[in-house]
Amino acid sequence: MSVLKVVEILGNSTVSWEDAVDQVLKEASKTIKNIKSVYIQDMQAMVRDNKVSEYRINAKVTFGILDE
Repeated sequence: MSVLKVVEILGNSTVSWEDAVDQVLKEASKTIKNIKSVYIQDMQAMVRDNKVSEYRINAKVTFGILDE
């Protein structure tokens, strides 16, 4: 039987939503091993001068619990 854990992480980027996801994975992988998936729960865009200035995501990162 496989046991998985889920953590919720907020991420942002000035480039794109995809880059925001990449930033979440980059930072999460520093302390979380065995990442299985990322579920994007919510997306927001901040606007400045009628242009998107920042992309924000609310992500749920799923990872396996390691047996040692």
